[in-house]
Amino acid sequence: MAQQRALPQSKETLLQSYNKRLKDDIKSIMDNFTEIIKTAKIEDETQVSRATQGEQDNYEMHVRAANIVRAGESLMKLVSDLKQFLILNDFPSVNEAIDQRNQQLRALQEECDRKLITLRDEISIDLYELEEEYYSSSSSLCEANDLPLCEAYGRLDLDTDSADGLSAPLLVSPEHSTGPLQAAAPAHSHAGGPGPTEHT
Repeated sequence: MAQQRALPQSKETLLQSYNKRLKDDIKSIMDNFTEIIKTAKIEDETQVSRATQGEQDNYEMHVRAANIVRAGESLMKLVSDLKQFLILNDFPSVNEAIDQRNQQLRALQEECDRKLITLRDEISIDLYELEEEYYSSSSSLCEANDLPLCEAYGRLDLDTDSADGLSAPLLVSPEHSTGPLQAAAPAHSHAGGPGPTEHT
């Protein structure tokens, strides 16, 4: 708290010093310019010769002109110090500009959030429709509509293998049946053999 109180006091003191410098420089310029005008006035005869008086007036004008230049340079330095003071310290104008910029950025952020939420909802609807289309199309490949694609194709492969296994014995069965058929034929001829023999 002491530091926060000391800071405004230092600012106030600095502003007072700036004000004093401004008044002093302006007063110096005005006084020296007035004296230069007075010195240029032609006076009557004095105890000092005109040549000496002219040299004295010339020297005084140079000194007062240098004082005016020095006061002008001091005013330019004061302007630079005031600019630096305005940049480095928080004044209501700076705070107002910062607040306006923050409000603009917040409005932009809210707009972006609304657009992202709308985009999320649209994507969710599209994904739901795609899932429905996928499961409805995969129902012809498997009995369950909610099976994943890999499991559906796995069942399709199992059904294909089982169908191949059932068709294989049908192809092999004629080869195994030739043996009993050939064995049965001699037995039939042997059974009919005694008939002709008895007949003879």
